[in-house]
Amino acid sequence: MNEYEALTTSAQLVLIEFYATWCGHCRNMMPVVAEIRELLGDTVPIYQIDIDENGYAAEQAGVTSTPTFIIYRGGVPVWQYSGEIDGNVLLQKLQAFMS
Repeated sequence: MNEYEALTTSAQLVLIEFYATWCGHCRNMMPVVAEIRELLGDTVPIYQIDIDENGYAAEQAGVTSTPTFIIYRGGVPVWQYSGEIDGNVLLQKLQAFMS
C-alpha cells in the first residue's frame, strides 16, 4: 500500500483536496476547507495534497484540474468534484456519506 492509499483508508470517511499553490481557485477554497475542518473536528479527516509535490498521488487519483475534491468511503471514491464549490454544499456532501 502506498502513501496515498494509506490516506484514503485512514478512516471510514475521508476528504482529499488536490490543490496547487499557484491556483487562484485553490487559494479561494483554502478558508472554506479550513472552516469545514473546524466544523467536523476529528470526525472526518481532511487531507490537502499539493499536486506539484505529489504528482504520483494526483495521477493515481486521476486528477486533471485543481482544486479537485474526492470523498472516500471505506477506501473507495464515492464522490468527486473539480473547481470551486460552496462550503455548505461540500459539507452537505460529507454529511450525506457519514450516515
